[in-house]
Amino acid sequence: MNASNPMQTAIRGRWAVAAIFLANGFLTGSWAPQIPVFLTRLDISKFTLGLLILLFGAGAVTAMTWCGHLISKHGSRTVLRWFGLCGSLGLLVVALAPNVPLAAIAMFIFGGSIGGMDVAMNANAVVVERRLGRAIMSSSHGFWSLGGFAGGALGGYAIQTYGHLAHAAVVTALAFAAIAAAVPHIVAENKPQATEHHKFALPANPLVYLIGLMALLTMISEGAVLDWAALYLRQELGADLAVAGLAYAAFSGVMAIMRFFGDGVRNRFGAVMTLRGSAIVAAAGMLIAGLSPSPWLAIAAFALCGFGIANMVPIIFSAGGNQEGMSSGTGMSVVTTMGYSGILVAPSAIGFVAEHSSFGPIFIAMSVLLIVVLLMAGLAHRAEFAPDVAPAE
Repeated sequence: MNASNPMQTAIRGRWAVAAIFLANGFLTGSWAPQIPVFLTRLDISKFTLGLLILLFGAGAVTAMTWCGHLISKHGSRTVLRWFGLCGSLGLLVVALAPNVPLAAIAMFIFGGSIGGMDVAMNANAVVVERRLGRAIMSSSHGFWSLGGFAGGALGGYAIQTYGHLAHAAVVTALAFAAIAAAVPHIVAENKPQATEHHKFALPANPLVYLIGLMALLTMISEGAVLDWAALYLRQELGADLAVAGLAYAAFSGVMAIMRFFGDGVRNRFGAVMTLRGSAIVAAAGMLIAGLSPSPWLAIAAFALCGFGIANMVPIIFSAGGNQEGMSSGTGMSVVTTMGYSGILVAPSAIGFVAEHSSFGPIFIAMSVLLIVVLLMAGLAHRAEFAPDVAPAE
């Protein structure tokens, strides 16, 4: 009985962190259908909307940068509790903002709460992996994808039928309920966090920045498909709007499905081998998409790319959260901040290049970035782990 209690605690913790990934994805996905209403309600230009969305990103990166320090001081369980419960209110705060100045503040807060929650839940997933002695990161990200799909798919209908405020209120209530139910079961780190210094400082270990670079290159490629694949099919391959929209749908759909299989693959073949195989498949898919003469071949290629990229970020995050000599939160903070910076900065850079070139060569260049990740895959060896011994209760 004594031996089974720690494992039962870890299993409950596994489903608790899965619920928080689901809630985070649901909140993020529910924001997307709010954007058109946000634009017209505040009577702003697309440029102003872009600046407000940039504030969301700035809030996320700011929180991510500090979250590692907070986790090293208080533990991922405490930080996740607060960011999770506060983060569930973010969309409602944005929906209530009556003017641009308050909307700017609300977007920064919303981005900060989602970003901090992101670091804390990934750090806690690493803790659960150590307790269970097996991978759960890929399926955790699968739950995030599932939540994002649900939020995006249901949001448009809900807003059109009941209005943006009612939609935001229901999303907030559901997310808050899910997080509140999960909070009592979140597991804590075994080692006392007090052993680390509490003054904010960047990690001295250069390896965590190389892991962060791997996340950056992978997420730039992911962001390129998110932002530009449909336009590539529409403008350069002659697809109509309905077909062009299938590019990201194929990519994200296959990616979500593969994330639920990724933990089993990683447990069987190891993190480094899985990362190498995933990078090869992702690079091949991106290369074929960039060279494709037809939209349907490009859609299939983006699906192949999603098959590969699906488990790259979860493995890289696990490696970042398992760095020697630092808490899971400190490593995760660096890796997530660098990775998500790629999604924030890359779209504008790619758009600038596309103005002077075309999208085909850009996707070919993305395949080169993924090959770089392949060559660096050995650095993710810290994602290989043995089970932790749970502390005595």
